Amino acid sequence: MEHDSLLQQYNVIILDEIHERHLSSDLLIGLLRDLIGKREDLKLILMSATINLELFKGYFEGAPVIQVPGRLFPIQLRYHPIKQFIAETEKKSHKIDPEPYVRILELIDKQIPSTERGDALIFLNGVAEITTVAEALKTYAELTKAWIILMLHSTLSVEEQDKVFDVAPAGVRKCILSTNIAETSVTIDGIRFVIDSGKVNLIKHETGSGTQKLSEFWVSKASADQRKGRAGRTGPGICYRLYSEEQYNKMDDFTTSEINRVSLQEMALRMISLNLGLDPRTFPFIERPEAEKLNDALDILKFQGVLYPDRDNQLTALGNTIAKLPVDVPIAKMLVFGCVVNHVEVMLTVAAGLSVQSPFTNRSYRELDVVQRRERLTSSMGDPFTLIEIFREWVIQKSTGGKVRRWALENGIDEHRMYEISKLRAQYRQILEDAGIIDKPDAHELGQDDSRQRRIDQGDRKKLLDMKRDARNMEKTRKVLRADKHFDSILNDKEEEDLENEQDPLKADVKTVEFLLSYKQRDVELIRRTHRFRRKEAELIRVVIAAGLYPQYTILDPANKYQHGQELFVHTRMKPFSLIHPNSSIAQYHAESLAARCDSEGRSVSHQIPFYGLLLETTKPYICNVLPLPALSLLLFAKKVCILFFFS
Repeated sequence: MEHDSLLQQYNVIILDEIHERHLSSDLLIGLLRDLIGKREDLKLILMSATINLELFKGYFEGAPVIQVPGRLFPIQLRYHPIKQFIAETEKKSHKIDPEPYVRILELIDKQIPSTERGDALIFLNGVAEITTVAEALKTYAELTKAWIILMLHSTLSVEEQDKVFDVAPAGVRKCILSTNIAETSVTIDGIRFVIDSGKVNLIKHETGSGTQKLSEFWVSKASADQRKGRAGRTGPGICYRLYSEEQYNKMDDFTTSEINRVSLQEMALRMISLNLGLDPRTFPFIERPEAEKLNDALDILKFQGVLYPDRDNQLTALGNTIAKLPVDVPIAKMLVFGCVVNHVEVMLTVAAGLSVQSPFTNRSYRELDVVQRRERLTSSMGDPFTLIEIFREWVIQKSTGGKVRRWALENGIDEHRMYEISKLRAQYRQILEDAGIIDKPDAHELGQDDSRQRRIDQGDRKKLLDMKRDARNMEKTRKVLRADKHFDSILNDKEEEDLENEQDPLKADVKTVEFLLSYKQRDVELIRRTHRFRRKEAELIRVVIAAGLYPQYTILDPANKYQHGQELFVHTRMKPFSLIHPNSSIAQYHAESLAARCDSEGRSVSHQIPFYGLLLETTKPYICNVLPLPALSLLLFAKKVCILFFFS
């Protein structure tokens, strides 16, 4: 719409899954409602399985409604409320009781013959709850030999997640413990039993402090019904709700939309950059967010240098450049500043690494030998530099035929995350080229390949494409699980098989072949050269990353003890007594690097200011993706300097 505000080339526009209520979809719905008032010939069709019908009917007055009944198999609904006997003082430390979930599996075993197929799906709100219940269910499964216990949540490796799609052997059922990822995002065939805790963890953005607060909530009626529906996709099923029907009736009808939960700064920037004269504060959203949240978003954009502080909704030169990049503002700033100082390659890696989930697996924090081996890959200059180091080593090992899978396993690295970083780097490079920020390689540069690359282009490339096809066909085959392997040992056999196959090029997986197709020798050499730098270059890169993260910085608490295992307190302007996340490479290995050195008169001569990528509150407020910066460097970002005796 930026280039054609009336969308003249379209006669019909269809929006599906509008019940998900993402920020972008709410904005698009508002823009299209305005557009159909200007173009009577334009048809707009909205589709959803669980739409808030009254809300949308009121927003699109007079629009016809077509209701199509679903095609689910019959589902029995059974309420099994869990009694709560927890004193108020004990609530904070209370862990989930796994016993009711064990009893449901016992009930299924008694009532349903094992010869009848059908797996169970348990909905829980978080990783801690899943782990606690899974341990108890595993004990039951080892006694009965009737169940295989699996997990599904975002912190698992991709290989662990994929195991939920494999088939259980005859006479054995799968029991999958999942967060709400299995509610709509993932469909698992063969689910006959759903066990619903009725809980969900949602992130809410705190206005002012910028904290992303992860809290437990009751699900909405729409979500509860969506969960129930997972039991009736392939045949008749049963849904066990571990709460009362009275509690169900008290639930909200629909899940709170993103526009009322998350930060609005990215949406505000997109609206202003469309050059349609849109003001986020007056735009007719289907649900209007609080004025305080919108004003906070605009204030942050001014702090970030994207909007002029003294002009109403006007982009700065930096803002105009960033608006061309469909990424978060801090990431966009890093990419732009990286181009300015001619460190594009390394900033592509940092930007991609900060945009995906941590490449370190749970075992990298849990198993002592892995924790010790991983230390050599970490950097005292901060988590972004740790990402740079592991990406460099991964690319080199991958391109030279090294034992990459063994290296990843021994260092607690999820190789699938490395592939994600690699792909995202390529996407970010394309975005920068399309925006005209960096030049596209010309034909002459593309033609300067070495003999190895020419051989690939002439013959080996065809072999790689054939290997990719064969590997893809192999991965599509559903495997049969072993009855004696559960969530904590399910990958052992596969890991051994992968390590045995690693040196056999005919048994390469799809992602390995894609890597070989994408990375020419000159690309590998470029990574090798640009991702290892002298101290002065490292300091410049550190400032570039901090410039992207600004104003997300903290000061260290003077009472900190910079020793292994000690909590490290930091203070932001609006969130005092936050903590550096214990999984940060700084907290885990390099805490002493934060300690200020003082001169003979007690004045700091090397004070560090920790910048951060995310302020996340779970049980406590934590800063994640930490980058220490010498305090003096902070003056580079200051429009004016005011010296006070307190932090404000």
